[in-house]
Amino acid sequence: MTTVTFHRAAGQLDRFVADGHSGYGEAGSDIVCAAVSAATGLTECTINQVLGLRAPVNAQEEDAHISLNLPSGLNQSNEQICQTLLTGLLTYLQALAQEFPDNLIVLVDDDG
Repeated sequence: MTTVTFHRAAGQLDRFVADGHSGYGEAGSDIVCAAVSAATGLTECTINQVLGLRAPVNAQEEDAHISLNLPSGLNQSNEQICQTLLTGLLTYLQALAQEFPDNLIVLVDDDG
């Protein structure tokens, strides 16, 4: 099972962590794993390479782990863009989890 946890502080998403193999299919043909990997990868690439924000990322392919933390002190424009990106990722993964409830769980850790 893949678990993706989003963290929200003061109403703003500031990080996500994805852990575990979904178990839907064999390595290389697991569509759930591929969907999660593609969506998180696109989000990370947009934040770091397109926007140039240098958000810390920890990725360990062998452990099926990726995490991204938004840097602090973003200007209003970049903060809004990142919130849109992370909200889109959250929404997409929640829909995917509804379709594959035995393989993916999405959680939101809300600090208030």
